[in-house]
Amino acid sequence: MTAPTRTRRTDDELRAVVEEAAPRLAEAPATEVAAWAAQEFGPLLAVACSMADAVLPHLVAQAAPGVDVLFLETGYHFPETLQTRQVVAERLPVRVIDVLPRQTVAEQDAAHGKDLFARDPAACCRLRKMEPLAEQLAGYEAWVTGVRREEAPTRTSTPIVTWDAAHGLVKINPLAAWTFDELLTYAWANEVPLNPLLSDGYPSIGCQPCTARVAPGDDPRSGRWAGLAKTECGIHR
Repeated sequence: MTAPTRTRRTDDELRAVVEEAAPRLAEAPATEVAAWAAQEFGPLLAVACSMADAVLPHLVAQAAPGVDVLFLETGYHFPETLQTRQVVAERLPVRVIDVLPRQTVAEQDAAHGKDLFARDPAACCRLRKMEPLAEQLAGYEAWVTGVRREEAPTRTSTPIVTWDAAHGLVKINPLAAWTFDELLTYAWANEVPLNPLLSDGYPSIGCQPCTARVAPGDDPRSGRWAGLAKTECGIHR
């Protein structure tokens, strides 16, 4: 599926939006950021969701009912993640879009050898996450992500509103300042779907072969690509 049809502003025009909004919203509540995003970008706004929880889609949908929620269907997800995706599509006023790689897992195995994720995880992420997302985002003006500063040392300086040069659009991180406890509190207060793996030792959930349980007190993302130098799939650069 492609982005909604509407005239997209130029990169320079969108950068100007960032320059005005970034300092003004740097410490704004997440609800205010979501309301601004809905008003500023309308149908050219997308939400990225890994289905670890539905807090971000729920928050944005309060201001933008029917918003597109992009789910990277890599073919390697935990069953619990796919179940959460189904619940989100059924219960929330959003349009869940499965973003698919060009090749199925079987086709990728045939082209690159079985279990590419174990031999070259960066290449696997590029084929199954980064390239499909880049193609899907084309045509939108802005995307909203659930990146939080406390998740990892690589994310401590995450801004609320920024220009995403890699994808050529505005990137909005309304939950950047939130803690994991604040995330859970919002979910419980608003009856938002949560992936059951969150309470089973997986504070950060990715593809099943590349995600391990995390010991209490450890870096929440230490279970991602455990034992490897890799800490990010490459989407949030």
